[in-house]
Amino acid sequence: MKAAILTESKKDLVVEDINLPEKLDFGQVRVVVIYSGICGAQLNEIDATKGPDKFLPHLLGHEASGQVQEIGPGVTTVKNGDHVVLHWRPGEGIQSATPKYSWNKKVVNAGWVTTFNEEAVISENRLTPIPKSFDLRLAPLFGCAVTTAFGVINNDAKLKIGQSLVVFGLGGVGLNIVQAASMVSANPIIGVDIKENKIEMAKRFGLTHGLKVDKGNFKREIFKLVGEGGADVVIDTTGNSRVIEEAYSITNSSGKTILVGVPKKGDNISIYSLPLHFNQILTGSEGGGAAPNIDIPRYMRLMKSGKMILDGLITHEFKLDQINEALDLFRSGTAGKIILKIRED
Repeated sequence: MKAAILTESKKDLVVEDINLPEKLDFGQVRVVVIYSGICGAQLNEIDATKGPDKFLPHLLGHEASGQVQEIGPGVTTVKNGDHVVLHWRPGEGIQSATPKYSWNKKVVNAGWVTTFNEEAVISENRLTPIPKSFDLRLAPLFGCAVTTAFGVINNDAKLKIGQSLVVFGLGGVGLNIVQAASMVSANPIIGVDIKENKIEMAKRFGLTHGLKVDKGNFKREIFKLVGEGGADVVIDTTGNSRVIEEAYSITNSSGKTILVGVPKKGDNISIYSLPLHFNQILTGSEGGGAAPNIDIPRYMRLMKSGKMILDGLITHEFKLDQINEALDLFRSGTAGKIILKIRED
């Protein structure tokens, strides 16, 4: 089966046929991957943002839709034929050993979930079954972009009605942060990005004010909107250290700065820390603390009721063979959510 393999950091992925493990271990599930999302986490892996990659060669991807083909010993939460969302946050079921694939007489490593491959051996707790009527093209959004964003608002920010929010970076997670904030009636909801088209897109999801970084003093504009004390909640999705410093500097002395993006290793931030000894909070988010087995069905019901909007979030679709082209587009910052069509459903 075909897969995109990271063989060398900071290089294009290699798309070739690889071999699945011969048998499933305890808690493992074999899944045909149908659609996969692309997330900034994959760029971080390719670029070795967290330091030298000790697992090369290895597979990538952590948000997808698919169909269960085979279950291993001990698996009880899914069965053959089920439609599933593949997600990186642990949900219900067994956390299995990670699988080993083979390619050109080499071992190819993988985590508990990978999605840039036509078939995948997945840990049971990285799968959540979904109704067969649900659109498999939209389902990958619930593997990361939606669950992370809504978790950041619900679990990390605990955003209250009427509180002000600023989000830096309006990609897939940023757009859904805007949508989640709008649902709880935050005001104003301010988005900051380098691309005008992202700001315009965010307005469809509840953004009240959009600021382009290169247009004047955006910090002054933010203070005009939220007051001189600063914003109640400021969220960074970019992972840019200088942006994180700016985010912290515009946060209210009783507010929260929440980091979703991850800076490159060694690219440290410099802040005045005294407010942290009192009421100001600076914290990182691990996927918004999402519980996929609980959150995915709940958010799908929201979408079915018309209260969650995903139309227009996906702006581009590529085939697996085109993955490097898709990654280049992702890096450009001009696209919304990018989807890979891995297999015919």
